[in-house]
Amino acid sequence: MKLAQILITILFVQSGFAQFKNQYSVSFDNAVHHEAKIEAIFSNLKTDTISLRMSRTSPGRYAIHDFAKNVYDVVVTDGHGNEIEVVRPNPHQWDISGHDGTIKISYTLFADRGDGTYSQIDETHAHLNIPATFIYAPSLKKRSIEVVFNVRKDLNWKIATQLIPEGNNTFTAPNLQYFMDSPVEISNHSTRSFKVTSEGEEYTIQLAIHHLGTEQEVDTYFEKIKKIVVQEKEVFGEYPKFDNGTYTFLACYMPQVSRDGMEHRNSTILTSTNSLADGGMKKNIGTVSHEFFHAWNVERIRPKTLEPFDFEKANMSGELWFAEGFTSYYTKLILCRAGLISPEEYINGLTETYNYVWNSPARAYFNPTEMSYQAPFVDAATSVDPVNRENTFISYYSYGSMLGLALDLSLRNYKNSLNLDDYMKMIWKKYGKQEIPYTHNNLFTALQEYAGDTFANDFFDKYINHSEIPDYKTLFADFGILMDNDPKKAYYGALIEFDENNNAVISNYPQKEGPAYNAGLDKGDIILTINGNPYKNPEEFLNLMTKITLDKKTPITYLRLGKKITTQIIFTADPNIEIIAQQNPDKKVLEKRKKWLQAK
Repeated sequence: MKLAQILITILFVQSGFAQFKNQYSVSFDNAVHHEAKIEAIFSNLKTDTISLRMSRTSPGRYAIHDFAKNVYDVVVTDGHGNEIEVVRPNPHQWDISGHDGTIKISYTLFADRGDGTYSQIDETHAHLNIPATFIYAPSLKKRSIEVVFNVRKDLNWKIATQLIPEGNNTFTAPNLQYFMDSPVEISNHSTRSFKVTSEGEEYTIQLAIHHLGTEQEVDTYFEKIKKIVVQEKEVFGEYPKFDNGTYTFLACYMPQVSRDGMEHRNSTILTSTNSLADGGMKKNIGTVSHEFFHAWNVERIRPKTLEPFDFEKANMSGELWFAEGFTSYYTKLILCRAGLISPEEYINGLTETYNYVWNSPARAYFNPTEMSYQAPFVDAATSVDPVNRENTFISYYSYGSMLGLALDLSLRNYKNSLNLDDYMKMIWKKYGKQEIPYTHNNLFTALQEYAGDTFANDFFDKYINHSEIPDYKTLFADFGILMDNDPKKAYYGALIEFDENNNAVISNYPQKEGPAYNAGLDKGDIILTINGNPYKNPEEFLNLMTKITLDKKTPITYLRLGKKITTQIIFTADPNIEIIAQQNPDKKVLEKRKKWLQAK
């Protein structure tokens, strides 16, 4: 078959000048090897030297990604084809001088990661994240942009994007920020749409899904998406004013992509290797819930620390416990309200996150704001040297989710008329709807206004500015939720995995001050015997653990770097708890639970 080719033409408009066409031509002749040939023309340049860049970051991601590492074979000429001087002050920048008012640049892009951050080019699609694809000119950031995609007809490829359609495969963006925030999925995808109304405006919510399943599966999946859309609107009371009246779910559920979700102003990228069949809908739908909530919280209710987004350095924010964390709290709550999971399934599902957050020793080092500061190190960031995240970091997604739960239940227990939904509505009206970036203090003063000084001071001082644990047992009681644990179950404070020889290997850094840590055990140690007893397989190892006497010294032999070592370990009771929905609670409790979890 022929290999795909796409021609992209970009037109920038600068205030005070006529429209000047800057053309980006993208060829996918080598798509089978994930390469694209990109040519760009920047014209009507008013300065002798212009700087071109490849982004180091991507909207919605906080770490450095240095997309220039996938750019090579760069050739720069003037408008007449003459090669001109190029200076490289750093790996992601080209400073160009001596031009005739026009710069032409061509380069090859390698792209083979399909997710919310990178680009992927192959014979099934062109999955383009703009910062990972295009060289840009920071000095032209206020110019509007026009894009023309000429796609292969024989592959039935269609274009899905939040870029504004102008007809004839032509799309526009008002400025560089919007352009860089507008991913594109070009493929033979299926589409669905429905209309919603809000504040006298009508909006189209649409799904563009590239997958290997059936149209009937798409129909079923879209019905689930519609329920989420409606329930999330009820939290804020209205939809955002989607630009061009449209919001698009760009779903790519293909074997070659990487699992991800990434919010954008009027769209979201959803990628997963799970198809819609065989339980794939349930596995994928949570990301839909999370990312659409971001249309309010993050895209418009936006931290001042992320505005405007900087494409040249890591973007750090202390408010991610709210921006990402509260969004994570609503992710499964909305699935429950939409009837996609049962109240019991939602409540019981709190267990894993609760244990991860509140049993972590990391709270001794960082509060939620400081955990948010870690984003450039953990948000799809990579490092070669080992890090001690098991002991020093709690994801702001999970931490914030648990704080959102605590705040919601605390408000509902404080006064029957209060709840987190109405607090979010207040934040929306004060900041998001008007697109005024908020600060940490704005969140605090809004809670003061909503629930009073005493409540707000207590919550922020204990749980945001410091790292105390909310009294969940009391909070849960009024909603018929129980907390249970096994006081006889032994806990060693390390993750055990079994290798191909059925050896129990400590696979992470032991939890600080936990039994394994205090006994001097370390990552990579192989446990040979417990209390003098060897084992042959995982079942026998687990059986030995059931015979442990808690809070007493137990001999343990392990292998480290080829040397057998015997020491004493004091196993303690497992601190992990199980969160359980009480069956048949009394009428008052059941009504309170329904008010929290039922559809709005």
